[in-house]
Amino acid sequence: MPTRPLLLSCLAVALIAAAGCREQAPPPAAEAASPVPPPAAVAEPSAPSPSAQGGAPAPGTITYAGFGPAAFGADEEQVRMAWGKPLEGAPSAPGGCHVLAPAPRGDGPPRFGFLIEGGRLARIDVALPGVVAPGGGQVGMSTAQILARYPGAQSMPHKYVEGARTLRAADPDGGASALVFETAADGTVTAWRVGVPPQIDYVEGCG
Repeated sequence: MPTRPLLLSCLAVALIAAAGCREQAPPPAAEAASPVPPPAAVAEPSAPSPSAQGGAPAPGTITYAGFGPAAFGADEEQVRMAWGKPLEGAPSAPGGCHVLAPAPRGDGPPRFGFLIEGGRLARIDVALPGVVAPGGGQVGMSTAQILARYPGAQSMPHKYVEGARTLRAADPDGGASALVFETAADGTVTAWRVGVPPQIDYVEGCG
């Protein structure tokens, strides 16, 4: 028969074993969370530049003298070389008046074009916002803004549009060319052109 000390030892061992069974295993170490990169910033779309608006000229290429290296009086080939991209348009008769416009030309009057008559560059027409004329005028300005930029400009009623005006400014350097702005009845500039007479004053363009 086991002695009392031996019984006590066995009882102590049993209690320790039971307590060990009740202990919970330590939770597994949490995996380190992988850093989540912030979403890539989405660039806001910028306003389209004139060059993206159906073939507009680069800033500063239109002057009282012509278009870049193609001065008024340049032949059609010189105009095409100065533009550097395809232009569409041809006269209905040899030497007749016609407009060269960036391709594809589309329907309706071009919003930008080179008026050619007698095989020579005579004027440049612009109806695109954001294209700056010599002296700073552009589509969308008011009559007052144009007159402030072109002191001495002549203001005349438009030939066809009631309430509209035509503002004509001479070349400040004394050249033969002129700059003409056309406004709507509310006084807002809708188009402008620069060129030499008599073509600069063709209200109908090439008709």
